[in-house]
Formats: sequence, C-alpha cells, structure tokens
Amino acid sequence: MKTIAFFNNKGGVGKTSMVYHLSWMFHDLGRRVLAVDLDPQSNLTSIFLEDSDLESLWPEGRHPDTILGAVDPLIESLGDIQAVEPINILSGISLIAGDLGLSAFEDRLSDAWGKCLDDKPAIAGDGFRVTTAFHRVMKLAAEKCGGEIVLIDVGPNIGAMNRAALVAADFVVIPLGADLFSLQGLRNLGPTLRDWRKGWQTRLHSSRIPKDISLPSGDMQPIGYVLLNPSVRENRPVKSYLKWANRIPDTYAREVLAQPAQAQFTADDPNQLTMLKHFKSLMPMAQDARKPMFHLTASDGAIGGHAGAVQDCRKQFEVLANKIFEKIYATEHVDSRDNSR
Repeated sequence: MKTIAFFNNKGGVGKTSMVYHLSWMFHDLGRRVLAVDLDPQSNLTSIFLEDSDLESLWPEGRHPDTILGAVDPLIESLGDIQAVEPINILSGISLIAGDLGLSAFEDRLSDAWGKCLDDKPAIAGDGFRVTTAFHRVMKLAAEKCGGEIVLIDVGPNIGAMNRAALVAADFVVIPLGADLFSLQGLRNLGPTLRDWRKGWQTRLHSSRIPKDISLPSGDMQPIGYVLLNPSVRENRPVKSYLKWANRIPDTYAREVLAQPAQAQFTADDPNQLTMLKHFKSLMPMAQDARKPMFHLTASDGAIGGHAGAVQDCRKQFEVLANKIFEKIYATEHVDSRDNSR
C-alpha cells in the first residue's frame, strides 16, 4: 500500500477533481485504487456518488459507513477506531467516504499530538491511537479492497486534521495555480511539512507507544507539484500566467525541499510532474455523465472538437499517473540502495 496525499493550504486549485480523475486513470493503468476523502467538505465523495447514495450515507444520527463513523469512538472517548467498509465504485476503485461532521475530530487530534509525548502510558497511548486513526482506517480498508495505491484528498488548511492525514502519507503531491496565493501557500506549506515530519519522528522514538497499533512512517515525501488550470495557447501558459509560473521552481525548491532550484522556468523544472489544462468544455459533460472527462464518448456529447479534447485529457492524466509511478519507483530504488549499505 502506497499512500499519496494531495495537499495545498490554498483552496480552489482543482485538487479534488485531480484526485478523482487520477483514481480512474490509475485504475485504467491496471492498479487497484482506494480513494480517501479526509476533507470535511466531502467534495470527493459527492463526485463519486449519486445524490441518493449520499442521502443513505449521511442519514440523521450516526454515519457508520463514513470516515466519521470509523473515528467516532475516538471522538467520544469510548474506544478505538471502527473498521469502515470501503464503498465499491467498480472493480478496482474503492472509496472511504467523507463526512461533513468530520470537523468534530479536529479538537481530539490537536490534543492528541502533545499527548503522544506524555510520561503516562495511558495518556500517551490515547494520543497515539487518535493521531494514527486515519492511517489505521486506511490500512484496514486497503486490505479489504486490495488497494495498492491510496489517494488522499485533504482540505486546504494546516490544522491538526491535515497533520494526521499527512502523517499517514508516504508521499505528497502539491497542486498549484500560477498565482501569488499559491506561491504564498508554498512558503507556508514547506516549513509545515518539515515540522510535522520532524515532530512525528520524535514521537516514533517514544517508549510509550502502544504495542498493539500500526504506526505510519510519516515520510510525507514531496514528489512534485502539478500546475493546474492555466490558460493555454499552443500548449504553453499565456503571458499572464508565466509571470507567476516561472517563480514556482525557485519557491518550491527553496521552501518545500530546502534545496537550490534546478531550473529557472517551470517548463524545465524536474519537480513539475505535469501541467494540466482546465478542459472547461468537458467538465459539465463529465458531471452530467458521472464519469471522468477522459471517458466521455459521442453519446455523452463529446463530438467534434470535444472528442479531441477528451483524448488530450487522457494523455495529460496518463502522463501524470506515470510520472507519479516513476517518482515512487525512484524513491524506492534509492531506499533499497541505502538499506543495502
């Protein structure tokens, strides 16, 4: 199981749509995918499921089939996580459904981070159980559905809930817009990731860790950024975007990787996984058809120029999915060499 979080503390960059489409693309490439909605806004869940399904999933009272139901015993301090049955979207794609009530878990997560370092075993044990809840829920769900790739959608903030979500992630992909807000987001996000990583490594050396729980590595290794939704002319961002886009390589390298930039321009930056166009004309069709944009057919209205856009969309997401695989493979290769020394 490889877990990848898609994280940016600036909203509105198309992150959730990217996670949805990558879930389908990884499936098309032969991988079993578990999508996990850890954003209390639950937009990923609403893209995957029909309104009637959502109504059944979120009745009045408790929601046992969502991520909230999985962690509810911890919120109430009445026990540990409950295994949640992943929703089968189709063979090879499963979903841990989000929940608008998940924000109720924020205070417990915030308190638990400090508890992990408490000298009293009972208090530290509670801290570890709460902090690792997302990791353990995802692990159980992936075992049930055979998920090889776990894609985690999180909200646009740097609070305790996202800290727990990122602790559960092996890798991090950062979706970006070409604007001042995304650059400022990188300046906040980079030091935050390093602080969370360091904090979790400190906790992993605690002698108060309960012996009966699974612990994530907390690597949260950034493997690159995706430049989303630029206006494009002849496959290149227009001038107004280049002003901001070409500042990303230096800001990403310096703030996220704590390294010198390897390129002056985003088009030459090895840290850029890809640039995704907006595909404005396809999105309404895909929403009506309840399928990814690159699965649209003539019967959905994708004819003429739209048919070409569908193929272009497929190529872009296939490039992105394969690039993510390459980054993960390169990381594993380096780790195996390091471990053999």
